[in-house]
Amino acid sequence: MVQAYILIQTEVGKAAAVAREIAVISGVTQAEDVTGPYDVIVRAEARDVDELGKLVVAQIQAVEGITRTLTCPIVHI
Repeated sequence: MVQAYILIQTEVGKAAAVAREIAVISGVTQAEDVTGPYDVIVRAEARDVDELGKLVVAQIQAVEGITRTLTCPIVHI
């Protein structure tokens, strides 16, 4: 299982709507609108890195109002 945080920038005023829409996507375990350089932070999980990439590109980035994403896989050192 691969887990990651996905940091999202949105259009102005869209953070709450984007977080709500992403929260119901399969594989997303948490989606919160936040303040700071990013507008939404998502925690997601997938079977492997390829599936995580498909989740981000095909489903999360397809949500209207997103301008940029940064995926940060979780590592256990």
